Amino acid sequence: MAGNPKFGKRIRELREAKRKVDATFSLRQFAEKVGISATFLSKVETGEFDPPKAEKIIKMAELLGVDADELLALARKIDPELGGIIQNQPKAMAEFLRTARGLSAKEIEKLTQSIRRKRP
Repeated sequence: MAGNPKFGKRIRELREAKRKVDATFSLRQFAEKVGISATFLSKVETGEFDPPKAEKIIKMAELLGVDADELLALARKIDPELGGIIQNQPKAMAEFLRTARGLSAKEIEKLTQSIRRKRP
């Protein structure tokens, strides 16, 4: 496995920060809550192993209280829910994403808010 040192380092930083306020965030206990082995988590944190599946990363984010999409991006993965959204309307969604490419985060947020206001 190639590993992903940036992802592993970030997970370790987040877990250790959380452990300062909650003793149940030891490597072993956190791995158990996520549903992976402590050995695997250790090797992910050191960058020896690739990050786990997207579903496990989403669980990590939930437990750590951080945005799942940011952790998924760091792991070079995409939320499986997004794949389903794109597959339901592949042509329209691909065109929408290509059109939105290059917009700033602020512009995308403004567009998102506009769409939310128009939905029932």
